[in-house]
Amino acid sequence: MQFKAMIISNHEVSPGYFRMRVSAPPELADSRPGQFIMVRVRDAIDPLLRRPFGIFDVGTVASEFSGCGPQTYVEMLYKVVGKGTATLSTYHHGDHVDLLAPLGTGFDLGDPDEEKILVGGGIGIAPLYYLAKKLVEHSRVRFFLGGRTRDDILCVTEFERLGVETYVATDDGTLGDRGFVTDVMERHIRGAAGRRTIYACGPMPMLQAVAGIAERTGVSCQVSLEAYMACGMGACLGCVVKGKEHSDESPDYRCVCKDGPVFAFDQLKWV
Repeated sequence: MQFKAMIISNHEVSPGYFRMRVSAPPELADSRPGQFIMVRVRDAIDPLLRRPFGIFDVGTVASEFSGCGPQTYVEMLYKVVGKGTATLSTYHHGDHVDLLAPLGTGFDLGDPDEEKILVGGGIGIAPLYYLAKKLVEHSRVRFFLGGRTRDDILCVTEFERLGVETYVATDDGTLGDRGFVTDVMERHIRGAAGRRTIYACGPMPMLQAVAGIAERTGVSCQVSLEAYMACGMGACLGCVVKGKEHSDESPDYRCVCKDGPVFAFDQLKWV
């Protein structure tokens, strides 16, 4: 679905990180956690391509206009890394952006009786908040959040308000444990009984570590990949990754945009 969205709010939540809420058609309320949005920042040649963003949250609020029904909104959490996101960070209430949404596959919410383990690194938490909102309706949820410094640790309070138990680790030790959050997560998994599923999003080295833990411990795992993409619908092939059967003789590629961005970890080739 393509539509013009009005910006409702856009504020900096940590140095260089922004949370934007925009208006959306009622159909967006049925978006699945893990799906994403393609944003055209402005009607100009530069930047030409749309940017992909994970759906951080979806909901409805009472309209500010009398006689109007509830207004659906969608939120994005983004980091300023280039011209497109730098332009987005300058927008205010009342400005407009052009969106394609929702796109891609979503997370499988799994068995309500099992524990849900969420693990995210930096801006990789973007699709995990909406997922947590859905999971806490039926399951116990723990969230393992990592970053280089405390400035990369985002929205902990929002997760805790959902009733999610959170664990933080930073590379420099400025917040939470010092070191990799994947080590903290693996200690929890090995020290606890019962069935669980891991849901992960973040930088590729973190996802490779998570996939290794899932394989060693026999825990089911879904990963959401981040990739550069031009179209968001499988036409440009700019976001392909190697599938589990890939070899030089028998190529097996998957489009992050169309086949993902969510994959079972054992559908992909990690080395």
